[in-house]
Amino acid sequence: MSTQNGISVQAAKPGDVALILRFIKGLADYEKLSDEVVATEANIRESFFGPDANAEAFFAYHEGESGDSEAVGCAIFCQHYSTYSGRSSLYLEDIFVLPEWRTHGVGRELMAYGASLAKTRGYPRMEWSVLDWNEPAIGFYKYLGAERVEGWDIYRLSGAALDRLASPA
Repeated sequence: MSTQNGISVQAAKPGDVALILRFIKGLADYEKLSDEVVATEANIRESFFGPDANAEAFFAYHEGESGDSEAVGCAIFCQHYSTYSGRSSLYLEDIFVLPEWRTHGVGRELMAYGASLAKTRGYPRMEWSVLDWNEPAIGFYKYLGAERVEGWDIYRLSGAALDRLASPA
């Protein structure tokens, strides 16, 4: 998929594991959550390219005047299932555009690519979450026509609480 501004979107390949992790860490830095990144190249390789892969990454590339391409954005998707609709949907786990490439259409290209994936796979929707303080992202999503899902909060069980619940009583 190409645009007039020289941006193309391509699926990540097994040789892109380090690049995927670099974009994950870039997003974590932006979200002030760097200390939560424990992913390694090994488990990224397994999650994206292993026999039970459950995630996929796509890079936005900009082709320079010299013909060289550089990755300027990344989106990570996985399948999500809704019992209410009885169908799968596309879940956007992460999207990150390098700061110097924001407002150049890179994010829109990645989101459009995701929407196209959802339509091609017969999914009725694409969903994601966003930190409540991230006004630039929220504004961008609204600009695209996305709507906030009212009445839902995200909960997480991890660490000691997960261990406690998983242990026999």
